[in-house]
Order: sequence, then C-alpha cells, then structure tokens
Amino acid sequence: MLRERIVEHVLVGEILRTLWRWGVTDVEVLRSEFDGFGYDLVLSRAGKVRFIQFKTGSRARPGAVPIALSLAAKLGGCVLWIAVTEQLELGPFWWFGGAPGAPLPPIAAYPVPRRQGRRTDGHRPPRSNYREVPAAAFRRLATIDAVVEALFGPIERQGPPQVPDAPADVS
Repeated sequence: MLRERIVEHVLVGEILRTLWRWGVTDVEVLRSEFDGFGYDLVLSRAGKVRFIQFKTGSRARPGAVPIALSLAAKLGGCVLWIAVTEQLELGPFWWFGGAPGAPLPPIAAYPVPRRQGRRTDGHRPPRSNYREVPAAAFRRLATIDAVVEALFGPIERQGPPQVPDAPADVS
C-alpha cells in the first residue's frame, strides 16, 4: 500500500510538472477517499475530466487487469498501469481508456475475475462488478508526456509561466 501511495504522489507531481513546463496551470487534482467507484484520482483541466484507476507492477507490462464496471460508466474513465522499479522509478506506462470526455472502451464482454483472497472454505468468489481486461487491450506509453496527452489530448506547449521573484526577506 505504501509503494502505491508513493507512486501516485510521484506520478501526480510528474504530470503537474509536465503541464507547468507546457504553460498549463488550470489543472485540478481530486483524490478519492476510498476506491469505491473504480477510480483513485480525478484530474481536470480545460473542461476535460479524467477518473483514473492506477495499477502498478514490477513487470515490464501488465497482466490481465480487473476493472470496475462503475469506472466504465464514467465519461473520462481510464486505467493507467505503471511499471515501477525497486527504486520507485516509473515507466513505461500502459493505458486503457478513450479520448478525453469519452467512456472506456467496452469491457462488459470480458470475463468476470475472482477475488484474490480465499474464503475459509477455500472458495474464491467472483467479483461480479469487475471485468478482467487482458494486457493486449492496453496501449504502451513510453513517457510522461505521452501519459499527459492520453489524459487531455494534444496541448499547445507555450513554455513555463513567468513567476515574479519573491521579495527578499529583510528581517
């Protein structure tokens, strides 16, 4: 859990830094209190809203990924699978989502996954509100720039905003 929280913070920082370098400052970051609706984070800019489910792994590419049907019902829903090294370096990234403002590609026909943990009787019940999306449905994104463009579409790059020097502390 700690690793995932660190990765989320680093990723948000990298997205915000990339947007800053491009001259974009009209971005909102909203965190979900709990993962009850299929997403971890909401990013919004210029009227484009993204409901993002993060997944992480140490492999170079994802395996099958369970995705909540509730995320599929949201316009702007997407899944970002992030390869993470032991030193918490990020990338490459794997993307499953539509264009900004569009829903996820259809997932209803994918198989229903089973819960990871077993019950006391050894049975692993199905996760009926999820679908297991195969790795082949994900698109590889090599850089954080590509992630930002997948999230928000093409962005005109204007360079970082000018920030006036802070007044000197004379105390």
